[in-house]
Amino acid sequence: MKLTEDKLSFIKKIIGIKSVGGDPEPGAPFGRESREVLEVFLNDAKEKGFTTNVFNDKVGYVEYGNGDKTIGIICHLDVVPAGEGWETDPFELTIKDDALYGRGIIDDKGPAIASYFAMQKLMEENINLGYKVRLILGTDEERTCDCMAEYVSNPDTVIPDIGFTPDAEFPAIFAEKGIMQVIFKTAGIDGVEITGGNAPNMVPAACHTTINGTKQDFTGKSAHGSKPDLGINAIHKCIETIDVKSDLIDFIRYFFLGKEIIELTGCDFSDASGALTTNLGMININKDEQSCSVDIRYPASYEYNKLVNSLMNAAAKFNLEFKVGHHINPLMFDKNSAHIKAIMNSWNKNITRFSNLPDDLTPYHEAIAIGGGTYARHVPNIVAFGPQTPWSEDQCHQANEHITINDFEVTIDVIYDALHELSKN
Repeated sequence: MKLTEDKLSFIKKIIGIKSVGGDPEPGAPFGRESREVLEVFLNDAKEKGFTTNVFNDKVGYVEYGNGDKTIGIICHLDVVPAGEGWETDPFELTIKDDALYGRGIIDDKGPAIASYFAMQKLMEENINLGYKVRLILGTDEERTCDCMAEYVSNPDTVIPDIGFTPDAEFPAIFAEKGIMQVIFKTAGIDGVEITGGNAPNMVPAACHTTINGTKQDFTGKSAHGSKPDLGINAIHKCIETIDVKSDLIDFIRYFFLGKEIIELTGCDFSDASGALTTNLGMININKDEQSCSVDIRYPASYEYNKLVNSLMNAAAKFNLEFKVGHHINPLMFDKNSAHIKAIMNSWNKNITRFSNLPDDLTPYHEAIAIGGGTYARHVPNIVAFGPQTPWSEDQCHQANEHITINDFEVTIDVIYDALHELSKN
């Protein structure tokens, strides 16, 4: 499907809303902008003749078609903070070098819009798949996923019978690692101020220090917390350089700069979902408190309680308080199920239409496992599928987030074909 001026205008409108999670307000539990972007999206859909609804100002949906069963597409309209290093305005759609730039164009506003355009195509062609197609739109995925908890628990919602969430990468994803975000904390220290990072699940691109009146800035490269090796951690660079001694800094030097990750977590193996990774995403040191937040992705078969005990013991050795701020269990599907095969058919049908194809496409014809977390963990009968091509540079949570116009258009067609394939089940 080609992107017309009308469709580009809608993309620009959605990207332009700075829907980073904020403080609750009346009628906006995740912040004003997160509620606003949902309203703008649903108003457009309602004007075009789709059925829409909102539950408790947290989550909404766009629906098309008829049938006793429902195909679900699960997306979110909130985004992580822009972070450092942008060459364009992150909250203004920019087209350059035949690509669309803007925070959320990959994660996950762009896929939500692509799904919406695929549904528009069904409507324009007057196609009834024999299923209802429901695009479910959350507004706090990047922080708590409470939006989808609201959807699943609300007695007036419909749980999809089958479906996918385009909030990761192609091809279909059969396994997702466990995710936990933890906080280490101790008393403050005089004469030292260190701040770095925007979110635990982002590799920090900047860290700023004031030590005995002398300021210093450290620069890294942002990346998704599930793939820390793709970024450059500015907090690591800071701790490597500064001449400050404290229990928290000693802890970071030993476990993160010294790479004693197995000792920290107790996890010394990998499985079909991959190996354990850690991302030191945030730090805050001042006269009142010292704390750091760490994002951990652990193999699907590893025991959560073992991980917690190891982290607790490591913290105790450095006299630190420890708590789990957030945890999501791992996920595993049968990669040979009819569900996964159906969406793999739509991928394999369109794979050669994407940009920057590698010479050998053989590795990309099978379902994969990831370290990222998606709504597939929160909604029954859903698997992750798209939108990034597996051979492209990861754009999630990075500065200058972008997708080629060609790949955006092909993604619409992949989703459109996936709806047809799933309707055969």
